[in-house]
Amino acid sequence: MNIRMTIYILGILLFFEGVFMAVPTVTAAVYHEPELLLFAVIAALCLLAGIVITRFKPQNKNLFARDGFVIVALSWLVLSLIGALPFWISGTIPKFVDAMFEAVSGFTTTGASILHDLAPVPICMLMWRSFTHWVGGMGVLVFIMAILPLAGGQNMYLMKAESPGPSVSKLVPRVRKTAMLLYIIYFVMTVTEFVLLLIGGMPVFDAINISVATAGTGGFSCDPAGMPYSPFCINVITVFMILFGVNFACYFLLLHKKFKEAFTDELKVYFGIIAFAILTITLNVRHLAMFKGTGEALMHSAFTVGSLMTTTGFATVDFNQWPAYSRTLLVLLMFVGACAGSTGGGIKVSRIIILFRNMVNELRVMTHPRQVKKVRMDGHQVDADVIKSVHVYLAVYIMICVISLLILTFDRLDLTTNFTAVVATLNNIGPGLELVGPTSNYDVFSTPSKCVLIFDMLAGRLELFPIVLLLAPSTWKK
Repeated sequence: MNIRMTIYILGILLFFEGVFMAVPTVTAAVYHEPELLLFAVIAALCLLAGIVITRFKPQNKNLFARDGFVIVALSWLVLSLIGALPFWISGTIPKFVDAMFEAVSGFTTTGASILHDLAPVPICMLMWRSFTHWVGGMGVLVFIMAILPLAGGQNMYLMKAESPGPSVSKLVPRVRKTAMLLYIIYFVMTVTEFVLLLIGGMPVFDAINISVATAGTGGFSCDPAGMPYSPFCINVITVFMILFGVNFACYFLLLHKKFKEAFTDELKVYFGIIAFAILTITLNVRHLAMFKGTGEALMHSAFTVGSLMTTTGFATVDFNQWPAYSRTLLVLLMFVGACAGSTGGGIKVSRIIILFRNMVNELRVMTHPRQVKKVRMDGHQVDADVIKSVHVYLAVYIMICVISLLILTFDRLDLTTNFTAVVATLNNIGPGLELVGPTSNYDVFSTPSKCVLIFDMLAGRLELFPIVLLLAPSTWKK
């Protein structure tokens, strides 16, 4: 373990968290809110701590796989702990565990909240709450790598540990340039959505909040009424939720006119699942009294499918009231999630494809032992190590689900609430069903249960392994 390099990177992280807090600080200044001083002090302390720590540069900058996992896990814990302070110190969220829950939910782009009413929440707090989605969406260490060289040629260990999906590919040979390209695409798409929402008549503050939250596929809303926007704005948000759920490597390939390579197997399945879900759910809910016709049912079905499939978690209607088929399909979409290499959560479409194709191969081998076929994606053979990692991921995923669900049962809430709360936090979605539905919040859980859900949110965002390995004694042995 390279302890000195780990502390050095955490120092850089503290410095940039101070930079990130400039956003709510400026917001507080614009709206003349008393929280201005609080944000300014926390930001200044982060900047100072970062400068002091990074003055002691380590001589050994070598990082290995174990270092990458530990640094990523610790970085997200530190990021969330500091990010929770404004909520807690200001009294917006009086209990520290609740403030930590809100901060972790923001940075992991989950969007699960413990706040009952947004009306009394200061505007700068709402801005910080939404902006955490944008910071966490692409990954904070990916952001730092885009600006600073961290560990020479071993940045890939950090990128692999923080990036979603069974494997990570470089867009260009240099990792730093790859990180920079990802953030340029991320920023341009965010600004494009912001401009379109303004054209649709959305207030500037709301447009900023919704844009950064959509970009990170997080679900924090800034309006107490939910999503009271025009059909044009609703459709714009739907489109961008789906676009941010696409592997960003596809956009890089499209920009270089490599259209055939951009339309991967994963992308085709992703759009196919979304189209099927929108069509069947629309047919299933169009008769409900909450909709004036098939057109309105289609709009809200598309929004809800896009929101839950990409793990964004926004809601325009209470899908808790939808028929059993629609609710069941929505829960299944929560498991599937977005594409690998996107800002979305869930198991990921690529993993589902690999699992399905490997299952089909194994069934063929049972009936035709001499027939050996390899799992293929986009015309290429999937490496055996990747298939193994997918199976290990699924095993750890199921284990965390089961243990979390068992602990939550001590709160004596109904099974649907507990189950969908675990699914919604582990897949970084936000709303579940019943008591954690789109019109409810997570304050129904006890403090120990909230701690379990905090773990689930971090584990889900970091693809399980970094946060699990952080707790393993073998990780800390020489």
